[in-house]
Amino acid sequence: MTYRQIKTELADGILTLTLDRPDKLNAFTEIMMAEMIDVFSRANTDDAVRVIVVTGAGRAFCAGLELSNAADERNFGVADAEEIDWSDPRLRDIGGRVTLAIYDCLKPVIAAVNGAAVGIGATMQLAMDIRLASDRARFGFVFVRRGIAMEACSSWFLPRLVGMSQALDWCLSGRIFDAAEALRGGLVKEVLGPDELLPRAYALAAEIRDNGAPVSVALTRQML
Repeated sequence: MTYRQIKTELADGILTLTLDRPDKLNAFTEIMMAEMIDVFSRANTDDAVRVIVVTGAGRAFCAGLELSNAADERNFGVADAEEIDWSDPRLRDIGGRVTLAIYDCLKPVIAAVNGAAVGIGATMQLAMDIRLASDRARFGFVFVRRGIAMEACSSWFLPRLVGMSQALDWCLSGRIFDAAEALRGGLVKEVLGPDELLPRAYALAAEIRDNGAPVSVALTRQML
């Protein structure tokens, strides 16, 4: 399958999904959303895929939503909210659609956060199973600074991962924080040098691949 804004590579049971808009710091778009959902959906029924590793091309993981694609800028041609068809998929939170696709995936997902991860770049990781960060990575749940609500199911996932107090600290301030703080706060498992990041992600993926029965792994992921 050929994609426009992501790249995929399958080797030895490990599928690498790379966000691939390096000139835009891998900013998130509806095209990227659709392509990522397609990858996770296909992986569910592909026995050759045992583990998925997600990373970014260039110096960023994902710098957030490309604002020209923001849902609140779409024009539905109506003046009255009562006229809007709220079942229209165009009204859905596009980050949330990706997060739910990751959540529903039957294969373990490891984030290898190589650089800036802001907005949806941070929240899409919350449904992944293991998060590793480069020491160059930066994180930000910046929604209050943009005058918008938390998205991509992050208000559900984040406090369950890091605790309510830490989640409130990061989200009410909306500040950007480094990988060391992400590690202290429990958001990431390890912080590594840039050259160590993907090898460590692949080592963890190989451990799951080599030692876990696929059905048991899928059920364990769903139960937890």
